[in-house]
Amino acid sequence: MPAEPILSLKQVTKRFGGLTVADQVSFDVPQGSRMALIGPNGAGKTTLFNLMSGVYPLNGGSIWLEGRQIDGLPSRQRIGAGLSRSFQNIRLMPHLSVIENVMLGQHAQASGLGDLMTPILWQRAGRWRQMAIERLEAAGIHVHPDAEVSSLPYGVRKKIEVVRALMSRPRLLMLDEPAAGLNPRETAELSAFLKDVAAAGVTLLVVEHDMSFVHDLCERTVVLNFGKLIYNGATRSVQDDAAVREAYLGSRRVAGDGGDRAA
Repeated sequence: MPAEPILSLKQVTKRFGGLTVADQVSFDVPQGSRMALIGPNGAGKTTLFNLMSGVYPLNGGSIWLEGRQIDGLPSRQRIGAGLSRSFQNIRLMPHLSVIENVMLGQHAQASGLGDLMTPILWQRAGRWRQMAIERLEAAGIHVHPDAEVSSLPYGVRKKIEVVRALMSRPRLLMLDEPAAGLNPRETAELSAFLKDVAAAGVTLLVVEHDMSFVHDLCERTVVLNFGKLIYNGATRSVQDDAAVREAYLGSRRVAGDGGDRAA
């Protein structure tokens, strides 16, 4: 029996002036799944993420999280409802330390003013700091927690941003190109870490160009082209779909062999 959807998009539409960048897009993200959202450059993937997380308002359709319509909620309330995300471009605070950046993600857990101030004060013996350190270690990030984040390599900062997104304890985690800038070893470590995250009960929705990473991590894939949904099915079969092959200019490497980054 198919899992109940944790997220549902129903006829989602977004226009910028006369350009339609999301054209009546509908699909479900099953509870507990690891799903990819791919497509050629300019297909509308990041725009769709921005619509789901509340960066942009819809022009039509609706978005539902665990049976609750959320497209009218501000971004902060969507986080509180269980949705968290990372961004294509790193949005860490470069002047803060690793641990301070990670602890910023804990504010969605605050139940009152006292809790809200705790991550800011970041007491060295506090539970918030300890939780953040444990999450960093679980992700395989072995750097000093008080190191300034701007001093770290790009790949490490990408992984820290994923950890920060997890600190709000989401039930749905949306990742925008999490493997970008990582070397093959770091990419494999990230995939293994995210599988553990999913096994702990977090549903994953991933925008990613590295199709080797997608095939290793994601069981299902949704494909966009020019803002339209053209495929929704098993990742292992995406390269066999005629519409997908056409979208990628007929390339047989859409499925990715050896890390093809065409998606």
